[in-house]
Amino acid sequence: MNGSDAFGAAELRQAVLQSWEASPTRFREDANAEEDLRLGGYRDRLLVELAQNAADAAGTGGVLRVEFIDRELRVANTGAPLTADGVAGLASLRASAKREGASIGRFGVGFAAVLAVSDEPQVVSTSGGVAFSAARTREAAATLPGPAEEMAAREGAVPILRLPWPSIGEPPTGFDTEVRLPLRPEVDVDALLAAFIDQAPDLLLALPALAEIRIGEKTWRRVDEDADRLVVAGPARSERWLVHRAAGRLSETALTGLGVEARHATEWHVTWAVPLDDDGMPIPLAEDVLHAPTPTEERLSLPARLLASVPVEPDRRRVAASAASDAVLTFAAECYPALVKKLAAEHRTALVPLPGFPLSDVDDKLRQGVNDRLRVAAWLPAADGKLVAPLKSRVLDYASPELVELLHDVVPALLTADLADAQHRRSLHVLEVRRLGAAEIVEAVTGLQRPPSWWHRLYDALTVIEGADPLAREEFTALPVPLADGRTVTGVRDVLLSQRDADPDPAAMLSTLDIYGMRIAHPEATHPLLEKLGAHPAGPSELLDAPSLEEAVRSSVSNARAGADVRPLAEAVLRLVANAQPRDWLGALALPDADGDVRRADELLLPDAELLEVLDAEYIGEDAPLAVLDEDFAADHPRDLLRSIGVLDTFVVHVEEEPAEADEGFPDSHGWWAEQEAAQPDNWPPARFVGIRDLDLVAEDAWPEAIRLLVQNPETLRALREPNSYPAWWIARYALIEGYPPRHWRLSEAEDLAGLYDTVPDVQLDDEHLRIAGVRAELRIADADDAADLLERLGDPERTVRAGTALRAHQALADAVACSHVDPGELEPPEMVRSVSGAVVSTGRAVVLDEPWMLSVLEAPLVIAGGSPDQFDAEALAELLDLPLASEENTMQVVDPGRTQRWPEVARVPAACELLGIKVPSGDVTLHDVLRVRASTGEHRVHWWVDNTGKLHAERTPDGLGRALAWASGTWQERFALTALLADPEATTLLR
Repeated sequence: MNGSDAFGAAELRQAVLQSWEASPTRFREDANAEEDLRLGGYRDRLLVELAQNAADAAGTGGVLRVEFIDRELRVANTGAPLTADGVAGLASLRASAKREGASIGRFGVGFAAVLAVSDEPQVVSTSGGVAFSAARTREAAATLPGPAEEMAAREGAVPILRLPWPSIGEPPTGFDTEVRLPLRPEVDVDALLAAFIDQAPDLLLALPALAEIRIGEKTWRRVDEDADRLVVAGPARSERWLVHRAAGRLSETALTGLGVEARHATEWHVTWAVPLDDDGMPIPLAEDVLHAPTPTEERLSLPARLLASVPVEPDRRRVAASAASDAVLTFAAECYPALVKKLAAEHRTALVPLPGFPLSDVDDKLRQGVNDRLRVAAWLPAADGKLVAPLKSRVLDYASPELVELLHDVVPALLTADLADAQHRRSLHVLEVRRLGAAEIVEAVTGLQRPPSWWHRLYDALTVIEGADPLAREEFTALPVPLADGRTVTGVRDVLLSQRDADPDPAAMLSTLDIYGMRIAHPEATHPLLEKLGAHPAGPSELLDAPSLEEAVRSSVSNARAGADVRPLAEAVLRLVANAQPRDWLGALALPDADGDVRRADELLLPDAELLEVLDAEYIGEDAPLAVLDEDFAADHPRDLLRSIGVLDTFVVHVEEEPAEADEGFPDSHGWWAEQEAAQPDNWPPARFVGIRDLDLVAEDAWPEAIRLLVQNPETLRALREPNSYPAWWIARYALIEGYPPRHWRLSEAEDLAGLYDTVPDVQLDDEHLRIAGVRAELRIADADDAADLLERLGDPERTVRAGTALRAHQALADAVACSHVDPGELEPPEMVRSVSGAVVSTGRAVVLDEPWMLSVLEAPLVIAGGSPDQFDAEALAELLDLPLASEENTMQVVDPGRTQRWPEVARVPAACELLGIKVPSGDVTLHDVLRVRASTGEHRVHWWVDNTGKLHAERTPDGLGRALAWASGTWQERFALTALLADPEATTLLR
């Protein structure tokens, strides 16, 4: 048939020419339509349209070959040869022969793409050939008046594809059809070839009926590895694709609005495809276009390529706005999760469309639809091996395989650990997958009952999160912790951690006891994370710091007397104390006593305690303050250990820091407190209170031995030596040596106190220890009791007191009043006093010497004096003794006026002052050959005098002048030195 008019081309031409002749407008319409296709919709689609035709012809396994021979483009394909209907379709613009079946091209317009490069297209096939020619069409149109006129107006432009002519030629061997296109001179062959090479791989993916495309020397082949994967092998590289195909029929509703011929295509087809690397990992697309199934100009931003039978506009560049388009796009979105599920689980989120501006209306619709379906479809891998929908799933913020394994049966639909990585985070956020942070993990595990080893594994897995998330540590403090007693508590703080390697484990010992509030972690659950979160290592020291253990110890005596067996508690506590510093409250620990009862440890004495030798027996035993520890119990434990928890062996020191008031537990502490506060109000209360227990329980006749115990023990010795020591104060007043308190006695070496105080009996204690106990070594008045005792001793006529001792005693009494150590109002005035002569006289006759010159005229047995005049407060002593001052009782006058002279002018006075290194007084002195004063008792000769006006008088004798000069000079010591100097014979010679 080749060479003949096998396809009825003449008849087709005749029909067209008749229509043009009958209606020149028809000629113009055909020319305009063809021009629109050539310049508009089908520009740059030459290979695409020819490949579509080849695919329609091939059905399956088709081959397309492209060659350039002498500026003629030849495109050959295998498959069904050209038919008469096909030729009619080519020549009819919008009446395709592919009315039925799943053909790709529509309306017979795709072949118009050849006009972009050629004015003389030709198709040769094994069934015949047909040609179209711009030149021959002009010749034919020129014979028709109307078309000729139109052609002239269009500068010779004619509709090339409306008039077919028979063509002579054969397709290449092995091919069934070939399109031959002599190229116009302006066509760039190299650019056209490059465009074909670029399009070839995509056409093999888009057109399943084609298996191979050859362009010149280059060949691309499509190989279907299986139903889901294919390879497009090219000359430079191979492209691997994962695909998912789906098909169905459109409903009548969806077809509404389409043209008559389009409504015959009721089947829809969708293919999703994503490129893969050599390892099978997806390579998400950043930007693409919709393929319908060949490329359109609908830009897409989906990670995968969509090839779908979406109705398009005649130029095949845009999706036609129709219900069918919406339906196919909806079906495509519904199929998308199936593509995703074909990937390995760890790669699936790569195909989730991420947030961004849509590139087209179609892109917007597809993105929304795809993400909506991805959210509700079950495709994410859960830790339990099932697939779950994102909206129902959960993912950990910081996950590890271990943590996911532990929580997969705790958290429903928990995703695998791989999906917690940062690479999946944005995708899961788009899908609205709920993320579980530290707080949610804690909430999920709260209330669980799991073996301790499970919790240890959990803490181990959470350690990574605690290190990575600064906020996690605070949340994790609320984690449950399994305890050694079988309970599981919420919250890590105050939990004590067992020592897994300790033998025995101190925490394990206590865990067997019923101690309310004691929270000891199970050894198998103990983990370093718990310590970071606020738990404490349960070593002996930490256990002893536990408030619950302290409370158990404090209540142990009452619990024992209520019937509880507290011996295990005692044994456990003693084992702790053996390896840690004891605590003050351990004295409350219940221990067995020798009478079969229980007592506080600090109320018990060791069976061989030193204290047993000095304490009064009535204070030891049943219903007594103290008892003896059970002998068997004492034998089972080291002595020092028992002493460390308060069991008594010797006297015990008690220290209270920052006391606010006197300690009620110590006898007469209020008296000591008040006395000290009065003595030093600016430095009170003290920084600490130091006491010694059980001093009030010492037997009266055992005090020497008790004192020996106190001074031999360094701790109690330090307590006695404390400044303002309460124990020393108490012992000095209440201890007994030969029936009297220590301060009743004086040391044998304290000769200054002879006559006032008796020497302490020999009780086998050295002077230092006696002094510490309160035996007097010096004259000191600390309080009103001391003052009253001293006054009584001074007024005792049975005592022989030296004058100097009496003077110093009166001086001390005056100082005590002046310093407010003694309040005269608190004491009864004495009835008898001791004078400067050593005599004891009635207070009704005595006076207190306040002006020393009066001693020359007063009766010494009636004068009370003390110390040097410039240091002695006579008024204070007079108030204490309730006696008048000498100056108040005597009015005396100098008899003769004498002669007044300035001191520097008195002979030899400057020399005497220079010898002593003192200044010469600047005042006056009235000198007398014989100095007399008149009193009520008569006249008295004196050596010196100060009258009531303050004038100083002196005899012209060394004694008188020396005393007057001494009085006029500085200190009292200087005055008596001057007296001695001037009384010297040599000095007398100088004065004369």
